Amino acid sequence: MTSAPAPRREAAFIFILITVALDMLALGVVIPVLPKLIAQFEGGDLKSAARIVGLFGFAWAAMQFFFQPVLGALSDHYGRRPVVLASNLGLGLDYVFMALAPSLPFLFVGRLISGATAASVATANAYISDITPPEKRAGRFGLIGAAFGLGFILGPAIGGALGEYDLRFPFWAAAFFSLANFAYGWFILPESLAPEKRTEKVVWRSANVLGSFEFLRSQKTLSLFAAALFLSYLAHESLPALFVLYTQSRYNWDPSTTGWALAIVGISQTVVSGGLVRPAVARLGEKTTLTIALVSGALGLIAYAFAPTGAIFMAAPPLIALWGMANPSFQGLATRLAGQSEQGRLQGALGSLRGVSGMIGPLFFSQIFAASLSFDLFIGAGYFVAGLLLATSLFIGLKAISRGAN
Repeated sequence: MTSAPAPRREAAFIFILITVALDMLALGVVIPVLPKLIAQFEGGDLKSAARIVGLFGFAWAAMQFFFQPVLGALSDHYGRRPVVLASNLGLGLDYVFMALAPSLPFLFVGRLISGATAASVATANAYISDITPPEKRAGRFGLIGAAFGLGFILGPAIGGALGEYDLRFPFWAAAFFSLANFAYGWFILPESLAPEKRTEKVVWRSANVLGSFEFLRSQKTLSLFAAALFLSYLAHESLPALFVLYTQSRYNWDPSTTGWALAIVGISQTVVSGGLVRPAVARLGEKTTLTIALVSGALGLIAYAFAPTGAIFMAAPPLIALWGMANPSFQGLATRLAGQSEQGRLQGALGSLRGVSGMIGPLFFSQIFAASLSFDLFIGAGYFVAGLLLATSLFIGLKAISRGAN
């Protein structure tokens, strides 16, 4: 941990919370409209759009997969602040590019750029590890989740409302939020990693996907946590991959309704991440908290799969939100297995896992959805499969805890 006094560390934590919230606000703004813009380029063909949405998700995650370890290693050497600032500036300019995209290939290039530059989440996690004692990290990661939720409360609602007028307007709004985030960070955000705590040189061996996986395999317990997190990440990909097109197809929702529904999801997640993670871990322990979180998430996904009406579908977000208690616990435990100068590499490696799930998940779940439409199968099959993945994640996570990780 840095030698900065506690008040300064608290102020830095507030700064990073605001940075993450603004970043998520920008991402959330485009969620309700990106699949619809793709469908518009495809002449309104939902089946074709579903497959292309999956390809877009794969491409974005592939860029994350390759660049997160690089950016994590760079942050261990150069510090967290410049990586966060470069990410915010790159995202802001990229949203402008996508707002002006004249065709689907240009939009696709924009998503590639955004995947390469969207590094602030993993770096923010490393930032939290820098300034927080190990026993308090799970709670702090929970508050980062609350900042995520705040961004997704406002972002989709704003994006859905703007999308009613023009599907391009949300991209301009996202550009504004990302560039405002860059300006905020430039003047306000302090560096969290003291020079003496940094690596002497960039550890390029870990700054690639193979090296990052080697790092995760360096300890058996860390490997188990990584496997459990990967399955949880993969299951989570069912939400962005399916939510918009699924609710449009099954419940005939328009962009505004979708935006407000996603805002409700964000509210639920914010309440859980900001108010329940710390007391749950303190009172129940990691094992019980993980069990409740992953079982709740699995039940919520199954409810999504079988809900016959939109109203019943919207009864499930509180269960999905409880799933949000799992990741901070996993993250907090994992950070104890890495040194201070390794936190960037750890978060970069975990970011690569998310990247792998992000490459597989959108293609996997969107293809299930497309097949459901093409062959008149069970339309909620994708969410049902995601629930099964969470059950497996729980089994592996409990095995990791049983090895004495805490």
